[in-house]
Amino acid sequence: MPVRHTDGIEIPLGSETVVCDANRPRDIAALSHAHGDHLYRERPEALICSALTAGLAEVRRRDEGRIERATHPAIDLVPAGHVAGSRSVLATDESGEKTLYTGDISTRDRFFLQGFDPPEADELVIETTYGEPEYVFPPQDELEAEVVDWLSETMDAPVLLFGYTLGRAQELEKLVERSDRDRLFVTKATARIDRVIEAHTDVAFASELYREDVTLGPGDALVLPTQTSKLSFVEALSERGAITAGFSGWATNPGFRFRGGYDVAFTFSDHCDFDELVSVVEAVDPEVVYTTHGSADAFANHLTRELGIDARSLKQGQATLGEF
Repeated sequence: MPVRHTDGIEIPLGSETVVCDANRPRDIAALSHAHGDHLYRERPEALICSALTAGLAEVRRRDEGRIERATHPAIDLVPAGHVAGSRSVLATDESGEKTLYTGDISTRDRFFLQGFDPPEADELVIETTYGEPEYVFPPQDELEAEVVDWLSETMDAPVLLFGYTLGRAQELEKLVERSDRDRLFVTKATARIDRVIEAHTDVAFASELYREDVTLGPGDALVLPTQTSKLSFVEALSERGAITAGFSGWATNPGFRFRGGYDVAFTFSDHCDFDELVSVVEAVDPEVVYTTHGSADAFANHLTRELGIDARSLKQGQATLGEF
């Protein structure tokens, strides 16, 4: 039986099935990480995931209760390098055939994250968020140095830094710590994430909680969730001189800055770029590749036409090889 995309990614193990990142987890349920587009909507009885991801899931689904972690002899978890606690799932069926579900991945070592080191597998299910040739990012040390320099060069004004609450926010905090900035503030949502990461690792964050009575001044930095970039209080801070900055792999496209309404934008991603995705496929050396998320069709076509790899875009609801 092939891999299927239904509610989550189904990997057959013979008499059992592992289901990754489902809204309503079932069978052998696995969770790659705690971003909202991968996190369950209905709390399962148990999940195969890292301890940190379980902790993050609990604070992000606060009304759901505690998560019981499970293990399975056919399932190995591999550090995915995407965000804190993220794991790829390596499943071995009854015949010994291995299927690797990457979840979201980054092969770059950065901050407190270990980059994804791809294991070999017979089948590969790979995310393709940046699966087109125009998405190639500069080296990580250059990207980080560019941001730190900008933070130090703009000390005459407060800065508002926009990134996802889990992942980008923590990276932005660490970049601010390296700069000449005087004070660093985060929202309650980011502070909750920070506390969980601190409880599970040796990482510490030097931020203060942003409150309505805080007056931002020159030398201050405030990390905000991406989705707040156009809210009225952000506009008010901008009118008082705050500089807004967006951070994303999509910033390789100049239109990203204008769509987000940012003063400046930096290419910064927690995913593999196009070349890194190709390198992952080559390292895994699978017999077949299933692509999912983002540029799934384009990346599958590239693998097939340019590299001669059997690659198929994984569509939700496909049930047989004839439907690819």
